[in-house]
Amino acid sequence: MTALTLSTAGAATLRADALVVGVAKAAGPKGGLVVAPGAEAVDKAFDGKLAAVLETLGASGAEGEVTKAASPSGLKAPFVLAVGLGAVPAADEAYASEVLRTAAGNAARALHGIKKAAFALPIEAAEDIEAIGEGALLGAYAFTAYQDRGADAKGPLAEVTLLGAKPRDKAHKAAVERSLALSEEINRARDLVNTPPNDLTPEAFAAVVSAAGKEHGLKVQVLDEKALEKGGFGGILGVGVGSENPPRLVKISYTHAKNAKHLAFVGKGITYDSGGISLKPAGHNETMKCDMAGAAAVFAAVVTAARLGVEANVTGWLALAENMPSGSATRPGDVLRMYSGKTVEVLNTDAEGRLVLADALWKASEEKPDAIVDVATLTGAMVLALGDHTFGVMANDDAFRTAIHETAEEAGEQSWPMPLPANLRKTMDSPTADLANMGVRMGGGLVAGLFLKEFVGEGITWAHLDIAGPAYNEGAPHGYTPKGGTGSSVRTLVRLAERTAAGELG
Repeated sequence: MTALTLSTAGAATLRADALVVGVAKAAGPKGGLVVAPGAEAVDKAFDGKLAAVLETLGASGAEGEVTKAASPSGLKAPFVLAVGLGAVPAADEAYASEVLRTAAGNAARALHGIKKAAFALPIEAAEDIEAIGEGALLGAYAFTAYQDRGADAKGPLAEVTLLGAKPRDKAHKAAVERSLALSEEINRARDLVNTPPNDLTPEAFAAVVSAAGKEHGLKVQVLDEKALEKGGFGGILGVGVGSENPPRLVKISYTHAKNAKHLAFVGKGITYDSGGISLKPAGHNETMKCDMAGAAAVFAAVVTAARLGVEANVTGWLALAENMPSGSATRPGDVLRMYSGKTVEVLNTDAEGRLVLADALWKASEEKPDAIVDVATLTGAMVLALGDHTFGVMANDDAFRTAIHETAEEAGEQSWPMPLPANLRKTMDSPTADLANMGVRMGGGLVAGLFLKEFVGEGITWAHLDIAGPAYNEGAPHGYTPKGGTGSSVRTLVRLAERTAAGELG
């Protein structure tokens, strides 16, 4: 993991392998390139002509832009890396956290193979330190566990030093600690999502959680296939019965105090989704190792809350199974008796995530938490609706749905509130069981949310995050987002726990 430190040293005198500065587009009709605050000493080393030099090299200050320039004799670092921050903010405004986070991520990715980089980006408050730290640590991520890289292979940026901060300031130190804890756990979630499914079975995933529980003093309970059968978890068992790797239901608990608010997070953990008997076609199953991203996010959020000492009780439920076709697999037309006692007619075995979540939701409801949030790569319909960067938010309480949307925005994640139209519930009526696991195709993401709502305990506030779009990046890396697993929703869940602890959510 990349190291993160603060330094009061000047940008011109600090020894580093690279020096990162920000540049922006000036306001007004003439525009032009402007060196952002934090890089004054660097600009001075260029005799006040840093912007002109960078413009000559093609820099415009646009977000996502990275420009490299050789350093003059007045700087210890051999080169300067300028990252675009977009438009210069208004006189009474600062650069947005997400702008700084993304810029730092772009810089960290561009500096792959570098040992130490000093970041001289705009810092006006502790929040800026946190954003830059997160961006750099997340941007430096690389998954290389299965690559024979050799002794000469270049690794990710090894050390990040933030200039312009105060190492002895409590708020600044806390910002570093938060960005380290959050980024490390997001990167752990990314590792899990990227791990091949022949290695990350439900049992192996449960073992990772158990090890983390011991490391951080968290209580972990694992229900194996025998315990699930004894307990009547028909949904989880119905999905996992076709695989030689049996399912698990994992509970990981962080307890702060008896009188603290209690949040329950529930994660879909399909370690590989072939679709089961309703087999996915070629071209749709190659990345299905990522179908456990919701469980990885929940796991990461609980551990982060513990590491930060959030003053709330946070419980994570990970519904882990492998969805495979075989002679023992659940068939379309089979009826499952769920943990809640309801029966479900399985019309499509590729709508399996809602089945494992249903059992976990009902189990979580038994503890009467103040709120439940489930997270899942649930439907392709949500990807069609919102694209690859935005997750959908559904809830049984409009105010809670709005709060989560606002929390995600505050955390730097894109989300959008989605409805749960009552008329769509009728499309899941079954002539054989209490309900079917499928309804109408149009609005399929909303139908899935309505299905899950059926398994939330009475009077419990609940929300559903469908992260099918942003959980796994099949395109090119961008900002602090790598190719592959992204760690989507972890920041939102952690911030939600913090806001709950602060009494902001009732």
